[in-house]
Amino acid sequence: MAEVVKKSIDQATIEMIAKAKTDECNIVFDRAETTKACPIGAEGSCCSMCAMGPCRVPLPRGKEETPEDKKKRRGVCGATAETIAARNFVRKIAAGTAAHSDHGRRVVSAFLDLAKGKTPGYQIKDEQKLLQLALDMGIKIGDRSNEEIAIELGETLIREFGKQEGELAFLKRAPLKRQELWRKLGVAPRGIDREVVEAMHRTHMGVDQDYQSLLLQGSRTALADGWGGSMIATDLQDIMFGTPSPVASQINLGVLKEDEVNVIIHGHEPQLAEMLAVMSRDPEIVAYAKSKGAKGVNLAGMCCTANEVLMRHGIPIAGNFLQQELSIVTGALEAMVVDVQCIMQSLVSVAQCYHTKIITTDPRAKMEGAMHIEFDDHHAAEGAKAILRVAIDNFPNRKKNVYIPPQKTDLIAGFSHETINYLLGGLFRASYRPLNDNIINGRIRGVAGVVGCSNARVTHDEVQLTMVKELIKNDVLVLQTGCAAMASAKAGLMVPEAASQYAGEGLASVCEAVGIPPVLHMGACIDNSRILIAATAMVKDGGLGDDISDLPVAGAAPEWMSEKAIAIGQYFVASGVFTVFGVTWPTMGSKEVTNYMFKDFEKIYGGMWAFEPDPIKAAQLMIAHIDKKRKALGIDKSRERVLYDMTMRRQLEGA
Repeated sequence: MAEVVKKSIDQATIEMIAKAKTDECNIVFDRAETTKACPIGAEGSCCSMCAMGPCRVPLPRGKEETPEDKKKRRGVCGATAETIAARNFVRKIAAGTAAHSDHGRRVVSAFLDLAKGKTPGYQIKDEQKLLQLALDMGIKIGDRSNEEIAIELGETLIREFGKQEGELAFLKRAPLKRQELWRKLGVAPRGIDREVVEAMHRTHMGVDQDYQSLLLQGSRTALADGWGGSMIATDLQDIMFGTPSPVASQINLGVLKEDEVNVIIHGHEPQLAEMLAVMSRDPEIVAYAKSKGAKGVNLAGMCCTANEVLMRHGIPIAGNFLQQELSIVTGALEAMVVDVQCIMQSLVSVAQCYHTKIITTDPRAKMEGAMHIEFDDHHAAEGAKAILRVAIDNFPNRKKNVYIPPQKTDLIAGFSHETINYLLGGLFRASYRPLNDNIINGRIRGVAGVVGCSNARVTHDEVQLTMVKELIKNDVLVLQTGCAAMASAKAGLMVPEAASQYAGEGLASVCEAVGIPPVLHMGACIDNSRILIAATAMVKDGGLGDDISDLPVAGAAPEWMSEKAIAIGQYFVASGVFTVFGVTWPTMGSKEVTNYMFKDFEKIYGGMWAFEPDPIKAAQLMIAHIDKKRKALGIDKSRERVLYDMTMRRQLEGA
């Protein structure tokens, strides 16, 4: 058990790891021990871009690199360690951007089908956001129907993916100074797909072989994600399924139920999850579950799909990325329904130890040994019911080794940009001004976005949680998405009561006045675009500079795992945000490239990368950066409040 405790700080996870061992079921935590990370690949010193390789050009071990060593560190084609490290990094950005933007493209397609009346199971739920987005895109409203407006909006946005010239439309949402910088640097994205393709082309053998040039294209590609594919997906999902507002729910494996059919929806695209949420409560489905001996159907979420249905339906979350296998290990899960991204292939082999059905639903993401039921938006209700019936039919097949850990924690989620705006200023005076004022007066030191995945190479949830607690203790308001948000929620940081228990005196006073937690759940990993919009709103409300890079803010992904995290980090850096990653860093094989990203980027973008695996030290780096920005703004010292009399006022007017 002592060895198990080292793998996670979450008690439910610890208990399930121990149960998996007893059940002789191999899981991700076991494989992390037996499958060691390749040190050369981890530092970005391995090139497999052509069949003359793979070429390995590692840093010398145990001594400082000499000029002679550096000359020898070349691939067969002559590619330097710098070129190889930059190529690998940019390819990660391209892959992460492709994942997010393909999600976005799928959302636009579903939105157009809805507008054209082809998907009767869905409807426009946020008319106000539809009309606002249409106006932002220059689409006439007049006396046109919502459907007509939506069709033109969808057709306009789908062109953003294949556009060859000009700039992405959503770039105009950024502060003007930031837009000007992007144009000056030549990193303003043209079309989403074009930037991904060009990144792949430039990193092909024998094309772009200047690491600085490669990294510029990396920025342009990442910006196509944050201010393109991801932002489009978030806005249209809000219009179709509703813009999130605060909702109470629960999180952890304890949300599973012994007397109900347990179904977990896992992945990233919300269309299927939305329909399962509705159909799981359908009287016909509930009656069918009862006919099999269950009291009903209990739907729970996993990974980012969990965040989507949590924010809009209050559906509980079973866990984050490293808990996906463990939900099966409970022995109480009838079906895990998956679509795309972050789905472990090992789910099939783990399910063979129990009775769980693994059901794939997307033609882009199939798994050997899983059941495939393709989900079609045009017949969404029927498809969701078919999936639920498979799960219900499996309920009588539960084996005896069922154990659901009791741990579950209350949380409040749904803090979209619109919600934060409303909570701070009310319906008629919605504004970020109260946040800015409390940063200026020092009650809130600054704002940090702590996002990203879970990683089996570190103690599960510990790095995330330690960093977040250190930040809020020092009066830094924390915004979270994805699996990182789930770590904080499981620890009880996403309820208003957490402010008095964990936050510094200044932050706690603001949270108590507004009635919010010190850590705000803003959605799935695709919803990091909400943080960009929030940062821009802070700039526009005034008092904190005229660009995102002026703000006392910082970002982090302390347990990152996915290439999507690299794309996210790069679009935040290119937007002017200091960003710290933990676990590992993929350019350590080139000191020149790493120093360029960790130092010179700040001169170029106003934001830069940092790497620090220790969560306390990483948090202190973020706090030091926030303090540096406060000093530059002249708000680092408290100002004495002075009551002006008429004489003093006349002197001001005379000046």
